[in-house]
Amino acid sequence: MDDAALAHQTLITYSRGLARWSQDGAAFERDGVVAYAGGSWLPVGCNGAFRVDDSVAADTVLEVANGFFAGRGRGYSVKVRDSGQDEELRAACVAHGLVAFGDPVPEMICRAPLDVPTLAEGVTLRRVDDLDGVAAFIAVNAEAYGTYGMPSDVLVDMFDRPEAVLDEADLAIVVAWRDGLALATALVFCSDGTASLQWVGTRPEARQLLGAAVTVWATNEAFARGAATCTLQASVMGQPLYRRLGYETLYHYSEYVRWTAPEKDGPADPLD
Repeated sequence: MDDAALAHQTLITYSRGLARWSQDGAAFERDGVVAYAGGSWLPVGCNGAFRVDDSVAADTVLEVANGFFAGRGRGYSVKVRDSGQDEELRAACVAHGLVAFGDPVPEMICRAPLDVPTLAEGVTLRRVDDLDGVAAFIAVNAEAYGTYGMPSDVLVDMFDRPEAVLDEADLAIVVAWRDGLALATALVFCSDGTASLQWVGTRPEARQLLGAAVTVWATNEAFARGAATCTLQASVMGQPLYRRLGYETLYHYSEYVRWTAPEKDGPADPLD
């Protein structure tokens, strides 16, 4: 499997993990389609569906997703790559009434450990290994992603099983602290010989100071765990930073979203 395919597969595995880290999470697989629900109602980033290989018919993805999310009373999203294999899926999303959300997002990859930057005076990086660390991760990202309009309760709901987060052997989280205040954070999830970097967030006053530090820590943690590459989906603000550190773009994801729950049409798929 090439780097692009591995990056996509690891994102699927990470997305299934979201179901384990929240009380309202669930994941379901049928007919070569994975549907996952995180702890939040938000369709984008929290609820979605993937086909596990590109031979699965695009309409099947939407049929399975509609059944699963009708039973949960939620909308959902589908990520579509611009690398050629998802054009049928793109057409099916439109035909089923999903709408494109935002600009295409680059899927980026790093192929080697990164140089460790010098930290500003008084800043320390700590691996999360207790409930207070998980709470700090949530609080920083709730503020950081509020910049993009994400409701403040989304992170709380997505990670409301902190013990499960701490027990996840394939996951590591770092928090940057200064004077007792958590300022920046990042999460890395390892799977299938690669890693997915997620939830890189900084409080507004620390963006220029600590975004690189937590990104480098999480990236290098992936390589220390034996990953051959580390991947991420870059935000508009984050993309220049990741490129400067050494990440390169593999392809782009477009997000197609059903904002309201599908109508029930026959028995709903099981919730887990």
